[in-house]
Amino acid sequence: MPVVPDLASLPYARYLQPWEAGELDRGEDYTEIHFDDVEFDGANAGGARFAESAMTVVTFTGGNFDRARLDDVWIARSRWIGGSWAESDLIDVQILDGVLAGVQAYSSKWRRVTIHGCKIDSLNLRGARLQDVEFRDCDLSEVDFGDATLAGVTFPGSAIRRARFGKATVKKLDLRGARELEIAEGWDALRGALITSVQLAESAAAMAHTLGVVVRDR
Repeated sequence: MPVVPDLASLPYARYLQPWEAGELDRGEDYTEIHFDDVEFDGANAGGARFAESAMTVVTFTGGNFDRARLDDVWIARSRWIGGSWAESDLIDVQILDGVLAGVQAYSSKWRRVTIHGCKIDSLNLRGARLQDVEFRDCDLSEVDFGDATLAGVTFPGSAIRRARFGKATVKKLDLRGARELEIAEGWDALRGALITSVQLAESAAAMAHTLGVVVRDR
């Protein structure tokens, strides 16, 4: 999915209405809304739906967004700190120049999602389903893909540090574009994934350890 660089380029930009100060509510429908320069602390918006909307300079701290749905949402320069997005559904979403730290997004579903230029730390994606997802020019640390299903997932220009893939299911996972690749767990789950010869050489010791191979020169 091509990255839309600015708000004005969105096909629904002219329909956006500014968000009026207030709290987010459970199960509400937020369509064609521009959230700009706003903070949500401990919001309780489980099951809410955000569609054809934009978020700029928004901070989400904690809160419950379980089973929320983001459909055709453009997000820029925003921060997601903690909070639960378990079983949420992201479709045609772009997240640009943001921060995701300590977010619990286990069992979520991501389809046609682009994350560009973001810092991602301790993101819990256990049991998630990611299809056609691109992490471009991101820094990923301690991301947990355990038990997740990854189909058509790529990491061009991204640094992957201490990622966990234990018991993941891989379909067209392409790691070749990653500028750093450090996998803390789950090499044995990456059957069919694509890596470069340089990445293979740099990761050989970790792969051998996972497979129980003893490397001894003498």
